[in-house]
Amino acid sequence: MTDKRDEKMKYGFRAGILTVLLAVLLTACKNPFGWKESGEAGEPDTESRDTGFVVTGPYSYDSADTAILVDRDEKEGTVTFLNLDLGKQYTLSVDGTTRFYDKYGDSISLNQVQTGDIVDVTFLKSKKHLTTLQLSPSAWSFTNVEKYEFNMVRNEVSIGSEIYKLTSNTQYLSEDRKIDSMDLSPSDVLGFQGIDNQVLTVRVEKGHGYLRLANDENFIGGWIEIGQSQIRKISEDMLLLVPEGSYQVNISNKGGGGTKSVVINRNEETTLDIGDLEIPEPQYGMVLFSADPSSAEIYIDGSKVDISEPVSLLYGIHQMIARAEGYQSVTQYIRVAQESAGINVVLDANAGEEEEESTSASESSAATATDYYKVYVDAPEGAEVYLDGNYVGISPCSFKKTAGAHVITLRKTGYETRSYTVQLDDEKKDLSYSFADLVKDSSNSVSGNSSSN
Repeated sequence: MTDKRDEKMKYGFRAGILTVLLAVLLTACKNPFGWKESGEAGEPDTESRDTGFVVTGPYSYDSADTAILVDRDEKEGTVTFLNLDLGKQYTLSVDGTTRFYDKYGDSISLNQVQTGDIVDVTFLKSKKHLTTLQLSPSAWSFTNVEKYEFNMVRNEVSIGSEIYKLTSNTQYLSEDRKIDSMDLSPSDVLGFQGIDNQVLTVRVEKGHGYLRLANDENFIGGWIEIGQSQIRKISEDMLLLVPEGSYQVNISNKGGGGTKSVVINRNEETTLDIGDLEIPEPQYGMVLFSADPSSAEIYIDGSKVDISEPVSLLYGIHQMIARAEGYQSVTQYIRVAQESAGINVVLDANAGEEEEESTSASESSAATATDYYKVYVDAPEGAEVYLDGNYVGISPCSFKKTAGAHVITLRKTGYETRSYTVQLDDEKKDLSYSFADLVKDSSNSVSGNSSSN
C-alpha cells in the first residue's frame, strides 16, 4: 500500500510540474520576447524590451498629426506630408498594414487620396511608418468654384460672401503638380480645402489655354466671341487666354466673318486659321435708341452718337456705353444683324451724387497717377510679352502701369507658354518683374495644335 501511495504522489507531482511548464511555454509562445501587443483602436503601442523593436500592427503608433498630403511615391511606397504648425515636410513609409479611411471612417485605398488633401494621420515616428490616414473630418471643401477673388496683398480670397485667409502653408496645385499663386488665371475653375477660416489647398479643376488667330489681316478691328467666355476686339498679334474646353468661335467685321469650332487644352496654345472667312460688301442697319433718363448720352465704339434719330451701324458687334449724371453707367455689347432695330437703355440711379463725384475724382486721380509709371518685364529675355491678351513687345520691355488685376503672358517658339496674374497697385512708382525661364515644349504642342474648321 505504501509503495502504491508513493507512486501516486510521484505521479501527481510530475503532472503538476508538467502543467506549470506547459503554462509557461504557452505564455512564451504567445509573447516570447515580452513585446507589448496593440490594444484597442487608437491605443498607442510604444513599449519594448531590450531589443528596441516595436511590433507594427494596424493600430501601432506613437505620433499623430493633421497635415497636407504633398507627395506620394507608390513605387517607393512612401507618402510626404506638410505639418501645419511648423510648416515642415516629413516622409513616411506605407505597407499592407497601413489603413486608409474617408472622412466618415469608411475604408478607402491610397489611390482615392489626392495630393493637397487635408488628412489626419497616425504613425510610428521611430520607424517612419504610416499607421493610419483619414481624410480629415475637420476640413471643409468647395469644388467647381467659378466666382472668387484673390487679394494677394492682404493674403485673402473671397468665396461667395465669405472671406478666407491664405497662409504660408497654402498649396496651389494643377494636375497634382505644385504651382505658384501667380499661375492662376481669373478664368480658372478652382477647388478649395481648408480648416476654419484658412484656405490650405487651392486646386485648379478647370484650367486655361491660349488661342491665337492666323491669317486675320481682314479682321483687325473686328470682334471675336469665344462661346460665352469672352468678347474681344481683334488686334494684331493678339494671344487670348481661354478656359479649357470646346467652343464655337464667332468672328465678325463689317458684316462679314463666320463661326468656327475650337478645342482649348490646358496650358497649350491653339492656332485658329480664319483666312477662309469672307468679308462681303459692308452692310448697315438702322438702330433707334431710347434712353431712360432721356438725358443719357450714348457712345458706340467710343464715339458719341445722336440718339434723336436712327443711328447707322455696320453689321456685327459694337460696344455701347450709356452715361447720365446721377446714374450708374452701362457698358454692354450689341449685335447689329438686320436692317432696322430698336434698343431701350435704362440706367439705375446712384445712391448719391456726391458718392459718384467722389468716385469719379478718385478714378481720375488714379488714372493720372499711373499714366506716367511703367511696368517692366526683365526676364526671361527674348520672350513675347502680352498684357491681357494684347502684344506688348519682346522682353525686356515695358508697358503703361494701370492699377488692378492683369494677366501677363510669356510666349517663345519651342517653349511652353506661361501666364501670370499680377495685382498692380496705384502707387506712384514703377514696377519690375523677373519671371522664371520658360520650359522647353517637349510635346511640340505650340506648333502642332491648330484648328481651321
